[in-house]
Amino acid sequence: MQQSGSGSETEVTWEDQQNINKFGRLNNRYHELEDEIKIAKEANENFEDASNELILTDEEVVRFQIGEVFAHLPKDEVETRIEQMQETTAKHLQQLMEEKELIIFQMAELKKILYAKFKESINLEED
Repeated sequence: MQQSGSGSETEVTWEDQQNINKFGRLNNRYHELEDEIKIAKEANENFEDASNELILTDEEVVRFQIGEVFAHLPKDEVETRIEQMQETTAKHLQQLMEEKELIIFQMAELKKILYAKFKESINLEED
């Protein structure tokens, strides 16, 4: 297999192809993570809003959505559940951010390797 560029031809080895494929998989996961991070941040904001609304309410029993159903629960229990959901979402968000940083590092390392060999013949940047 030959990779051609600006007048020079560089042979693509099996290892090069593995690195290119790995970069592609990492890039796909990076975009998935960005979407997951966005969703987790929105969920965290929604929990924060719900918690603030709960503070403002005078009622002792409030409606709480569980799946598709609303249940009437004591205000204290709802506060506890919201706090637990916030903690879980915050931990998940932290894990996603750490995975994203690791992927960014791995992609940068692969870019160095691939650009060193293929120079202008390969484009790993997004448009």
